[in-house]
Amino acid sequence: MTTIRAIYEKGVFRPTEPVDLPEGTAVVVDANQTESEIVRSARQRVFETLAHSYRGGELDAAERHNEHQP
Repeated sequence: MTTIRAIYEKGVFRPTEPVDLPEGTAVVVDANQTESEIVRSARQRVFETLAHSYRGGELDAAERHNEHQP
């Protein structure tokens, strides 16, 4: 069995390195997210949350720093 690493984009699996298979070869894909994909997904969620806070007019976190000080 050969492992082929690929990225799924716009409905298509795109190999990340050259593949030595005849054109039209049928394959079975066993999708396992790599850790970097998991980290990238988590980072994207953080950025979306931060963007939502910024667009929502919430105060900058630095401005609110002292609210939680004893």
